[in-house]
Parts: sequence; C-alpha cells; structure tokens
Amino acid sequence: MQTTIDYRPSYSMVTASLAPQERVQVEGGSMLGMTPGFSIETSTKGGVIGSLKRSVLGGESFFMNTYQAPVQGGQIMLAPALPGDMTVRELAGHTMIVQSGSYVASAEGIQVDTKWGGAKTFFGSEGLFMLKVSGTGTLVLSSYGAIHEITLAPGQSFTVDTGHIVAFADGMGFKVRAVGGLKSTLFSGEGLVVDLTGPGYLMLQTRSEDSLLSWLMPRLSKNRGSGGGFSFGGSGD
Repeated sequence: MQTTIDYRPSYSMVTASLAPQERVQVEGGSMLGMTPGFSIETSTKGGVIGSLKRSVLGGESFFMNTYQAPVQGGQIMLAPALPGDMTVRELAGHTMIVQSGSYVASAEGIQVDTKWGGAKTFFGSEGLFMLKVSGTGTLVLSSYGAIHEITLAPGQSFTVDTGHIVAFADGMGFKVRAVGGLKSTLFSGEGLVVDLTGPGYLMLQTRSEDSLLSWLMPRLSKNRGSGGGFSFGGSGD
C-alpha cells in the first residue's frame, strides 16, 4: 500500500493506492471515496466480544470495514471526522499505544488490541481509551489539530495532558495522575496528565476534543434554554 497526504495540516486526507486484491482495514465512517471495483466486508474484528470492547471501551466503531481492491488495484481516500492532521507509519513488528479516536486504517498485518493492560489507567474526563497497535504494515492515524512529535532520551520525562495524546512508543514508562490537588483538578480547566519517560517517541495533537466540548456545551445549553436559535457571538449587536 502506497499513501499520500493532501491538505495538511488542517483538513488532511490520505489517498491509499492498493495493489491488485490488496486489503485494508478502515474505521467506520473514514472512507471518503474510492475508484471502481472495490469490495467491502464488514465484520466484527476479534469476534463479537472483541468488537463490543472496541466500541464501548475503545471509542471505535462496533464494526471494522475491510476494503479489497479489484484485480487491477485501486485507490481509496480516507479522513477522520474532525479537522486536523494525519500521519502514516510503517510498523515492522513493533508496537504503538494509540488514542482510540486517532486510529483511521491499517494493513491486514496490523492487529488492534483493546485488551492492553495499561489502557484502564487512562480513563478520565476525556473518556480516553488507548489501543495497543502492533504487527507489520501501514498504519494511518489522525489528530484533532496538528501533530507534534517529541523524542525522549533514556530517563528523560515529559508531561502531557491525556486529551492531547495521539500515540507513543510501547515500552515507555508512564504514570497517569491528576494535574494537582482536588481543587486544581476541579477548577483549573485541566484534568489528568501522563508523565512519559524515555527512551521513545510520543505524538501530541495541538487541540483537544474535550476542550472543544467544554467550550461548546454551555453555549448550546444557553441557546436551547432561551428558545432562540444558535448563536456564538458576544452581544448579538
């Protein structure tokens, strides 16, 4: 599978060129368009229980769509629901820990595991859940906002708001904690953070879905309560 990324970094789209009868796994709702002749198979990856766990715990769709190119090959276009950047990584038997909402697509040689033992540690105000992604092949990820990558040397640490994580290398040390005491957690506008320790790399997204919802929901509630239309302005003059 060969890929190109257009319209970076705000409205990124990946075009994947597949060899004859090559298959790609795609998160539901991420396919924009494709050349003629593709077949699609919708299945419960990992069985019904595995798919339920991916849907309820991982924030991903209950079903995974597998697209197969025709005998002459073809192209399929992919993009996430929210505006932001996309990145393509080639896994060669190594593993990444990925924010559930950042997974877009992968080659058949990639396994997406919701049973990773450390995933439950990341539950917080963002409803965050992490996936263990491993194997060999192409992996397509997305972010809300731009992607910023940081490489940590052995023993070097970096603290990240959990809502801004896209992915990090498996094997890095991590500890999830509240940003401060109870008062800070409730009133600072911050939730949980994770202290990551190298060696390894991490990818951050410059925007947070939770922050967007925190900004949006009071305005929607206010407009619904007033019986008027939606307005995001100030005085309304």
